[in-house]
Amino acid sequence: LREYIISEAMHALGIPTTRSLAVVKTGMPVIRETVLPGTVLTRTASSHLRVGTFQYAAWRGGREALKALADYAIRRHMPEVAGDGRPYLAFLREVIDRQARLIARWMLVGFIHGVMNTDNMTISGETIDYGPCAFMDEYDPDTVFSSIDTHGRYAYGRQPAIGAWNLARLAEALLPLIHEDEEKAVRLAEEALGEYAGRYEDYWLRGMRAKLGLFGGEAEDAVLARDLLDLMHRHRADYTRTFFELTRGMPEEAPMHGAREFGEWLDRWRLRLARQPQTESEVRRLMESANPAVIPRNARVEEALEAAARGDLSVTERLLAALAKPYDHDAADPLYAAVPPKPDRPYRTFCGT
Repeated sequence: LREYIISEAMHALGIPTTRSLAVVKTGMPVIRETVLPGTVLTRTASSHLRVGTFQYAAWRGGREALKALADYAIRRHMPEVAGDGRPYLAFLREVIDRQARLIARWMLVGFIHGVMNTDNMTISGETIDYGPCAFMDEYDPDTVFSSIDTHGRYAYGRQPAIGAWNLARLAEALLPLIHEDEEKAVRLAEEALGEYAGRYEDYWLRGMRAKLGLFGGEAEDAVLARDLLDLMHRHRADYTRTFFELTRGMPEEAPMHGAREFGEWLDRWRLRLARQPQTESEVRRLMESANPAVIPRNARVEEALEAAARGDLSVTERLLAALAKPYDHDAADPLYAAVPPKPDRPYRTFCGT
């Protein structure tokens, strides 16, 4: 049910995602912190090909199986690269671009996947396997919720780097197809992988400009955005709520209101807004399109899961209804838009398998 709820929320947020067709009881217990009713989830996707699929083909099937898989993936997902002089290199570059765009969008809404191994990265660029995932409340790049991620490998702030690591594994698997000369294949793959950081930064900055209502681009925009994140981190400000209050034009309601540094940052932001020709209403529309009023808050998700374990799905249904229109600021349900009280202990999530 966590996967069902979060994938529906991601779909409503406009983030590429697999979705859930059904959740069916098995009649068997599952042991977590308590004994819970077991279920099977049916997931829908444009395909279930992952980086791990290519690793498996390369290791177990050899070049012939790898080529068959790559040709199928190109036909299904990226037919436009089939006519390229180096189709498998073009395929790798397209996967790199899709993942840079996807992970940037995760970061922009405070989403933490929780278990970004190569078997959980799709070739299509859709989010898959919402096991121990969650949305961040207080902004902290080191945030981890997964019960198995004891060393923070998949922490919020490490997700872009882990994306690069996974893509390097895809490139390794594709080397026999990229060029028959291994040294040339490695050089071409490294050049493609070298594009990832710039593409991720570009997608992230575009999204952050929208979150701040910035049209066009100025050289200091990235510094302005990162300075805000640094303030949020130091003052333990809620990520979603901070941008929500800025969108409403009510920074006095923001979690950092009263901090001298925040006041100074607001002055810089307002000067940046004043240098662009767009009206206040245009700025607000842009910000509303990028800053959700409602996300699947951990406390609300747990309420839904606990009620469902007792056989009551009405809480899940109400939550899903609230999550269906995350950017409708005027109609946001106050219960689901509010920041819940801090939990008494660190929040932990678990793999669904």
